Amino acid sequence: MKALTLWQPWASLVIEGCKPFEFRGWRAPRSIIGQRIVIHAAARKVEPGEVFLLLNELEAGGIYAAVTCLRPVDRAIEVLRRGSWPLACGLGTAIVGEPRNGIEIAEEFGVPGSNDSDRDQHANWGWPMLEVERWPEPVPMRGAQGLWNWPTPAEVIGHG
Repeated sequence: MKALTLWQPWASLVIEGCKPFEFRGWRAPRSIIGQRIVIHAAARKVEPGEVFLLLNELEAGGIYAAVTCLRPVDRAIEVLRRGSWPLACGLGTAIVGEPRNGIEIAEEFGVPGSNDSDRDQHANWGWPMLEVERWPEPVPMRGAQGLWNWPTPAEVIGHG
């Protein structure tokens, strides 16, 4: 099974059902569309300032909340206020839907057409995160950039 590493708190927002799209500058490979992947939380420590700004956007509402592309906003605020998110571990799985244009997705959330070239380059593709399943406990695992192979149980215990 493939895995995708996301920085926190974004990985938790996906697993909690608040982040329906993972935005990437590249289109999801055809081989994973319709397939279940592991949502992995990176080892990168969370920057408090990033969470503070995100909370401010959500709490301000309107266009400020819309640019986050998070739903439901109240639940996303709850996840962000938690203040502690697991790092360097798998959190659960999701099925990758058909990738969509990031600007069109943002417009559906109430963000007018973007002329922000930085966002356009960063968020060309929204990968729908469908049928999210949270694992009962995070599974410690070193991640990687891009898509990578989640080990089988036999590989984890050294028999693979």
